[in-house]
Amino acid sequence: MSQHKLDKIDLKILKILQSNSKITNLELSKTIGLSPAPTLERVKKLESSEVVDSYHAVVKPEAIGLSVKTFVLVSLAWQKDNALNNFLSKVKEIEEITECYIITGEADFLMKLVCKDIPTYEQLLFKTLSQIEEIERLKTLMTLSTVKDSKVLPFKYE
Repeated sequence: MSQHKLDKIDLKILKILQSNSKITNLELSKTIGLSPAPTLERVKKLESSEVVDSYHAVVKPEAIGLSVKTFVLVSLAWQKDNALNNFLSKVKEIEEITECYIITGEADFLMKLVCKDIPTYEQLLFKTLSQIEEIERLKTLMTLSTVKDSKVLPFKYE
């Protein structure tokens, strides 16, 4: 990935696109104070230099019947042969695991799981996760409600 030198206009574009990627080029150009052609050129440059990685629809989980979100702390059984690679390949196959991070501290991984309801989560925990032999310990952190879920990265855009 090439390092892209960002000026004030690029930063404005990034902030706006993170808040609303459906904005039209015309609306974006008016908001940032440039004409449409150079605005589009700047957006394309941000995409080609991989500053903007992709665009996604943000779907409300509850709207499609996914009401349980948990975070799971995972400690690996490092003594097992090829524990890390085996664990990672199994995690990638479980669609309910929407995010997985290697972390420091109390565990080795932090996973975010999203599923339909508590019985579905229980099934996932006992029938799928507990069957991964590379896992030494699991600790579930059940979410009750969402206080903040910002898609805008914390950065000095001004």
